[in-house]
Amino acid sequence: MSKQGERLQNKGVRGTRKAATDRSTAPDGGGGGGAPRSRWKLWLKRLFLWGVGLAVLGLIFLAFAVGFAAQSLPSYSTLQATQPGQTIVIRARDGRELVEIGPSFGDWLKYDDIPENMTNAMVAVEDKRFRSHFGVDPVRLTGALLEGVTGSRARLGGTSTITQQLARNLFLNNNRSLDRKAREAVLAMALEWKFSKEELLELYLNKVYFGGGAYGIDSASRKFFSHPANELSVEEAAIIAGLVKAPSQYSPTADVQAAVDRAQVVLELMREQGYITADQAQVDVSAVQLKEQAGQNSVRYFTDWVLPQLDIILPETYEPIEVWTTLDIGMQRAATASIEANTPKGAQGALVSLDRDGAILALVGGTDYVASNFNRATTAMRQPGSAWKLFVYLAALEAGYKPEDKVNDTPVTIDGWSPRNSNGRNVGETDLRTAFAYSINTVAAQLGNEVGFGTVASMARRFGVNSKVDTNPSMVLGASEMRVIEMTQAFAGIAAKGVAIEPYGITKVTGASGEVLYRREASPGSPVVPDYVVAGITDLLQAAVQTGTGRAAQIGRPVAGKTGTTSSNKDGWFIGFSSGITTGVWMGRDDAKAVPGLQGGRAPAQAFASYMRYAVKSRPVEEFDVTLELPEWQLEPDAEAMFGEPDDYYYIDEQGNMIQPGRDEFGPEDERGPDAPPAASQDFLEEATGGALPQQSQRPPREPRRPPPQPAIKPGE
Repeated sequence: MSKQGERLQNKGVRGTRKAATDRSTAPDGGGGGGAPRSRWKLWLKRLFLWGVGLAVLGLIFLAFAVGFAAQSLPSYSTLQATQPGQTIVIRARDGRELVEIGPSFGDWLKYDDIPENMTNAMVAVEDKRFRSHFGVDPVRLTGALLEGVTGSRARLGGTSTITQQLARNLFLNNNRSLDRKAREAVLAMALEWKFSKEELLELYLNKVYFGGGAYGIDSASRKFFSHPANELSVEEAAIIAGLVKAPSQYSPTADVQAAVDRAQVVLELMREQGYITADQAQVDVSAVQLKEQAGQNSVRYFTDWVLPQLDIILPETYEPIEVWTTLDIGMQRAATASIEANTPKGAQGALVSLDRDGAILALVGGTDYVASNFNRATTAMRQPGSAWKLFVYLAALEAGYKPEDKVNDTPVTIDGWSPRNSNGRNVGETDLRTAFAYSINTVAAQLGNEVGFGTVASMARRFGVNSKVDTNPSMVLGASEMRVIEMTQAFAGIAAKGVAIEPYGITKVTGASGEVLYRREASPGSPVVPDYVVAGITDLLQAAVQTGTGRAAQIGRPVAGKTGTTSSNKDGWFIGFSSGITTGVWMGRDDAKAVPGLQGGRAPAQAFASYMRYAVKSRPVEEFDVTLELPEWQLEPDAEAMFGEPDDYYYIDEQGNMIQPGRDEFGPEDERGPDAPPAASQDFLEEATGGALPQQSQRPPREPRRPPPQPAIKPGE
């Protein structure tokens, strides 16, 4: 190249550089963003460096935490010897053992003795990367974080690895707090640091809970298949591995189909992960021979109700304890037999029997505990039907009615509601005793409207009913749902001369060395209604059994009780008492569908009689005291009571509203509110019962009613 050409080329290069320099410093923005971009890069670099630094510090802290935890872990032999759970022996009222509840352990299987199908099944369903992770699965953890951000539920497994589950079972509780999850992760990594994968699987498979009190695969194998775990087949291993997620839901003794379906999922996962062939995955799980379960009698319904109470009455303790209860073994057997023999096919039955102080003598929550452990005696909410009329007539008696008072069975409409009698007929004039004995709906509706629906609800509260009570007119026929145990409790209050009682099942608890950890102290109560009200309602209840709807409940000695049947025969009740024992029986379907022919006066009353014949056989016959010792204000002749100033008496206006002496009308809302006053004055009731009643309304109390010779509510109003 010539010198001239070189000069031209160098000049071009210098021009290009100059132009680039000019553009970089131009004020018009053409390339003027270099400085901000440099600052942005600088901040990104700083953030990255800070992030790396914090991550390194975090890893160092985690390593120290894991190392410290690993050094603090017990030895393998100590972990092997540790047994979870507390042994509780529950005894009957005579000291005989009812049931022992606590962990069941089989033989400890070394890793080499555990069938390979068992280890593979557990890894496949619980933690497929168990053999490669360090205690925490980063893949699962990342999936969980993404799920938390996106709200997706696509991830089928949980976040806890087998090692994390082992750490939780050995050292932690089951709450879901972030702190517990963090400690679980640290302990899992510490376990991985200190022990081999084989040792961890051995610990896990010998300690994990499989339901029914069975801890470890050997205990589970013996419980479900009647042979030790080293003989498990691939399909049996799949069933056991499937239990860990939800032992009660997938238990083959409770729901065979659920267990089979879950096992099929396990087998498919084993096939996908290469543990078994496609042919092996097609085994017929339903053909597995399950161990025949000895019938778990209905005492488990009682123990299920009793055991949670220990958390309240005892200080925290893990030592073995003995719980002494009120249950009578003979009565429990009789109660179970009466429910099984009398409950209609396809329906369920429940029974609660109380002694005069509230001690539970027998409790049956269903026809078959193994098939369903749902406790229909203490948990199920069902409409009591006409059994609820107990509270309607209690309020009426307290307001001044007497069993022989005349009432009219005629069509009636209250706030647009028109109740009908079960036979579709009306008998006209009758007396209170007959109306109760034959459970006449229209009379109950009139009485409830007269005394006030809120007053009826407050009467139920006095006798221990805690469930929600609606104060609509239909409440007088038992429209509000109740538990069997609380309805039985209320009737037991009548048997106890008007003293509200509290059901109880535990008398004392003793520790391993025999020391008394808890003893129930008796607390005598005061009557919540006057004696004349107790005598009057007992008269009515006895008539219902002698001549009315409860005749099937007769047992050859005095019985007082009431039937209850809801619409379309969905529920049947009988509740009554004799010789100091009060028993309530309910029957119906769990899905609340109709049961053909179910009426309180049939199967429930028959079950009551069958049980009570045994329950009272060793008790003396007790006649009921139905003599009415009326207060002075009730002894005035009706004709004389009509003289005097109108403001001295209650009356019903043309709109059907009750008018209180010397006051303006009560509106419907006032009369039916949840804080309605008692049917008689508070002062009078406290003097009559000898003690203060449960707090009622703050409104001025009523004066006792002097019933007129004719019903106070006009038919049709």
